[in-house]
Amino acid sequence: MTVEVPGRAVLSRPLSVPLIGGLVGALPLVVAAQPGEGLRDTTFWLQLVVACYAGVRLCAMVLSGRRRLIQGAFWLFGYLAMGIAPLAQSVLGRDPTPVLGPRGDTEMATVLVLCGMVAFDVGALLARHRPHIRRVRRPAARVHRGRLYLLVALAYVASALLIVRLGGPAVFFTSRQEISSTLNEATGGGAGDAGGEAGNALLRGFGTVPAMLALLFLTRWLVTSRAARRSPAVLLPWAGLIVVNTIVNNPVSNPRYWFLTVLFALLFTVFPRSPVMYRAALALGVVIALLIFPFTDRFRYDEDGRRPVETDALLEPLVVKDYDQMNMLANTITFAGDGNGHSYGEQLAGAALFWVPRGMWEDKPQDTGFLVGGWMGTNSANLSSPLWAELWLDFGGLGMTVGFLAVGYFAARTDRRYVARTVDDPSPGNVLAVVVPVLAGYSFILLRGSLLQASGRIGIAVLCVLLVTTLRDDPRARLR
Repeated sequence: MTVEVPGRAVLSRPLSVPLIGGLVGALPLVVAAQPGEGLRDTTFWLQLVVACYAGVRLCAMVLSGRRRLIQGAFWLFGYLAMGIAPLAQSVLGRDPTPVLGPRGDTEMATVLVLCGMVAFDVGALLARHRPHIRRVRRPAARVHRGRLYLLVALAYVASALLIVRLGGPAVFFTSRQEISSTLNEATGGGAGDAGGEAGNALLRGFGTVPAMLALLFLTRWLVTSRAARRSPAVLLPWAGLIVVNTIVNNPVSNPRYWFLTVLFALLFTVFPRSPVMYRAALALGVVIALLIFPFTDRFRYDEDGRRPVETDALLEPLVVKDYDQMNMLANTITFAGDGNGHSYGEQLAGAALFWVPRGMWEDKPQDTGFLVGGWMGTNSANLSSPLWAELWLDFGGLGMTVGFLAVGYFAARTDRRYVARTVDDPSPGNVLAVVVPVLAGYSFILLRGSLLQASGRIGIAVLCVLLVTTLRDDPRARLR
């Protein structure tokens, strides 16, 4: 085994180096050289630096001999959403979301993004110099067999309730607009209605998250256990969950970042120890985001509201609403400078305490994207609020930098634990082998923001993981 894995890693490098060299090394320069109406000012050059810096770090993640799932996801998002896309928008002089402030606020936003990336790197470097994880004998988190079947039952019931409330499986293959309208009718809410939106999030969260996690835990069991692959008690629930997830977690009726989470988590649950698959996922993630994401926007609307994807220009796919993170960071800076100031932790507290009803907390903070969007004069609930904006609005520039330092440290430590626990402990009941791929996939949503919108599914996922986890090594409850 010790010979086979490095051998695969060496063989994959001749294939990955040209791909990454083209996408990460050449793409920023190609984008910068395109003709457009944008200004070649300080902001443009700063965005070019951000794209190149994130590209170098993404290249390092792809070519690394270790699987750094969370760090790889961070740099994939940073390269595309905070580097290449804003650079393309600057070249063309077009913004997917209106930027209300002066050009100086966009320049400051670019500086903040670069500071956050450097701080993330420093945090990861500090984690690298911590002592190696000791292999001490202590109770490890395991999946309890009986509780796993309880999660499977919960997944079937919750997903069935969502399907019934929306009128059957067919509606899940229409459009996201149709899903939203049906959810509003089912919960009695609408756009701007906090209670209705909370009901929508709760119904949809319980209808999708348990089904995904139950499928991942069963998949882990099947991948690592020959006995499980011969057991109808495992195969039949797993096959049923494939069907359920095809309905409730398909890319037609779900936000693209959520489907990316499901796909990312499933991929690394099926191939937990493959360096080739790890590299391919990060490298092809760039291609998918650039070429496929813009075309999947047609699933957001019904037939009357669908918009054709314009592809006359090379950079057109990067000037879409999915990549408005730099715009919204600049708007957040303008929002604070317009007399609103910093919130000093209130927004973060609102996200952490998302489960507290507004009836009990009258001054509960609004979703950051919705808050800034309201100031901009739009009531759209689909505006992003990247983690840079969340931390800056709460704690200012210094607090944002410290926050990314902590995020980088946590990401690196978690990646190290994942590698140590999955390589040394290939048991079916390894909880970390499922949780880390889910967290890596969901980090795209956390980085895009807003945190309040992302918190609901996190809370449901934590409850599901706690449900199946045990610290007791009971042979009768062990997955075999």
